[in-house]
Amino acid sequence: MRAIRSSIPRALNAGAKIPCVDNTGAKVLEIISVKKYRGVKNRMPCAGIGDMCVVSVKKGTPEMRKQILFAVVIRQKQEFRRPDGLHVCFEDNAMVITDENGIPKGTDIKGPIAREAAERFPKIGTTASIIV
Repeated sequence: MRAIRSSIPRALNAGAKIPCVDNTGAKVLEIISVKKYRGVKNRMPCAGIGDMCVVSVKKGTPEMRKQILFAVVIRQKQEFRRPDGLHVCFEDNAMVITDENGIPKGTDIKGPIAREAAERFPKIGTTASIIV
């Protein structure tokens, strides 16, 4: 089955502060930029489910704070439509800290993750408890 990426709206702008739902010690992340984002002049980059972002840790343990890391969006409040016609939305926005290859730094992910993120980053899918 081929994942279709274009139907997911990019709902999280650069500068958005989003909770981190893994056990790395970070609590709140701020989006700095989005990897592989192609926009137009003067448009701020924005991210959706399954996008890898460059983030800054705003709240968390003293070792984690002020670090620049990679993270993947696993949930978003904005509703999106799957190719089979199902509309999906989550109660909150959430991210997971990863390395540049998409392998999660933490060993546990709290809450459900979107199937689109699990298909794009298989290691995140194996770490997650629930895939929606």
